[in-house]
Amino acid sequence: MEVVSIRVPKDLKEDMNRLDLDWADYLRQAIEERVKVEKRKQACRIMDELREKTKGVKFDSVKVIRDARNSR
Repeated sequence: MEVVSIRVPKDLKEDMNRLDLDWADYLRQAIEERVKVEKRKQACRIMDELREKTKGVKFDSVKVIRDARNSR
């Protein structure tokens, strides 16, 4: 595993120490969730770009499959 450190204000750190939470685990989960969300957003942007490139292209999959079967 890699180490990532952050700086927080002193009063926030004191509040964190008063709470009985596993902050490392909490932050790890929060980061993992955010990464998943950002990956989904990136995938959507890529799909939108690809969809825009093929806009107006007519493709008849039934005809292509039938032609492929008939050529055997």
